[in-house]
Amino acid sequence: MRGKKQNVRLWAVVFWLVVWQAAAMALHAVYPHGTLLLPSPLAALARLMALAGTAAFWRAVGLSSLHILGGFLLSCLLAVILAALSARDRRVEELLAPLVMLVKTVPVASFIILALVWLSSKTLPLFIAALMVFPPVYLNVLEGVRCTDASLLEMARVFRVPFSRTLRGIYLPQVLPYFRSAVSTALGLCWKAGTAAEVIALSGGSIGEKLYHAKIYFETADLFAWTAAIVLISALFERLFLYFVDSMAERWGT
Repeated sequence: MRGKKQNVRLWAVVFWLVVWQAAAMALHAVYPHGTLLLPSPLAALARLMALAGTAAFWRAVGLSSLHILGGFLLSCLLAVILAALSARDRRVEELLAPLVMLVKTVPVASFIILALVWLSSKTLPLFIAALMVFPPVYLNVLEGVRCTDASLLEMARVFRVPFSRTLRGIYLPQVLPYFRSAVSTALGLCWKAGTAAEVIALSGGSIGEKLYHAKIYFETADLFAWTAAIVLISALFERLFLYFVDSMAERWGT
């Protein structure tokens, strides 16, 4: 079943690549400089491979990964701690509710522009990535903790099971599926928001800065190449994190 689903997804990707190629060819046929507006998939791939052969490409990838994954990890840690506190004390949840709603509803561009007043272009992407990650991780973990079987917790209390064993044997198996779902959503969000912050703040040496320069100099193939790089890197990190979470879930028997 899983293999069939992957085949369907692969063919869906192929379909849209064919549509992209057809659109690029049609535009080039009616407009002499059509490649400036929409390069073909092959042109974008060739440019991506050329960029990947340079040290500047990998420095940009490394810097952006540091920004975005740093924000992701810090936000996950904070969200898990605050979700645990909120599950224990309703007042903490009520205190955080306006902040969570604010982050969920206010456009990310507003946060980026406002944060530029306080933060440097180097720290802004990390902050924005962390900000976007917090709501889904916090809310999912909170829901997972609240859905923990009360009878199991009561039994652990009656038999005076140490908290460390209660955490590993009851809470973690219950919360990990919720955390997995949050990670899958949050990683995509933080890459989009973090890269947008790099573009607006012109964070030196980052992928966002490369995207901005490609737009300024009308290097459309570079725009598509850097965008493809973001998609690939985001997908890679998502798979790695999900593999880690799945390994933990298997270890604790969820």
